[in-house]
Amino acid sequence: MNSTSTPTTQPSFTEATQPLHGIARLSHLGVIQVDGEDAAKFLHGQLTHDFALLGLSEARLAAFCSAKGRMQASFIGFKRRHDQILLICSRDLLPTTLKRLSMFVLRAKARLSDASEAFAIWGIAGNAVPAALPVAAWSQGREGDASVVRLYPADGTPRALWVAPVGAPAPLGEVLPEDLWHWLEVKSAVATLSQPVFEAFVPQMLNYESVGGVNFKKGCYPGQEVVARSQFRGTLKRRAYLVHSDEPLVVGQEVFHSSDAEQPCGAVVQAASHPAGGFDAIVSMQTSAALDGSMHAGAAGGPTLTLLPLPYLLLDDI
Repeated sequence: MNSTSTPTTQPSFTEATQPLHGIARLSHLGVIQVDGEDAAKFLHGQLTHDFALLGLSEARLAAFCSAKGRMQASFIGFKRRHDQILLICSRDLLPTTLKRLSMFVLRAKARLSDASEAFAIWGIAGNAVPAALPVAAWSQGREGDASVVRLYPADGTPRALWVAPVGAPAPLGEVLPEDLWHWLEVKSAVATLSQPVFEAFVPQMLNYESVGGVNFKKGCYPGQEVVARSQFRGTLKRRAYLVHSDEPLVVGQEVFHSSDAEQPCGAVVQAASHPAGGFDAIVSMQTSAALDGSMHAGAAGGPTLTLLPLPYLLLDDI
């Protein structure tokens, strides 16, 4: 494991130290439903993680890539039944992703549909997370008719995803503003792809190999050769980092290093306002930019970005 690449510079603001508790309806996420006896086999051949061995007590973080290994969508996938898998992804990528995935079905006994209006998606945090849910990330449990997936924690706050048919009881807990959930998503440092950064990254540029989003032992999928070559040949020169800014940050915004005013060294992947002020973001950028100098949003003279520690270790290049 490699912890030396994780920045330890402390921000100049007061970090939130108390875990957040409650539930938030997640309107920015949608659902692709995959039905049929070949559902798992079909997805196994399209996504970066192993779906052939996916059980009812597990979930998967996975990416859907172009032939060049660039991420076109990211998912949290899990089985509702042995012949039904739900893929949770950003709504703004869902129509294009559903259309492209459907092109590869061919003779597979699998049917894909947009089920976003059939399911309610909630983020649950702190003491709202069911006590019976296993503590390992990407575990799945059931609460009545709801599927509950354990997510990576964020800033000391346990988190999970609650997915249930529309009309089923909502999870118990005080209502959290959705912008607080977005901040927890950022602080987990597990990025969700959205339209402004479509095809901008290979999975390792978002640390997906370090948070359970890539299985290097599975068979082929679109872009697999590029993803594997990036890992096994030690060519990873970009990673995801956490940063803080006193000024607003937006997804897709370029990041510049003090050593080069002309060429950006990275881009903002996700951003959210910090409860104590300013903005936090996940940025994907050149690893060399994190070693010294200063980073700025939007332009070389733009708002300064302060590196924050990652909440997990990065895997060494193999």
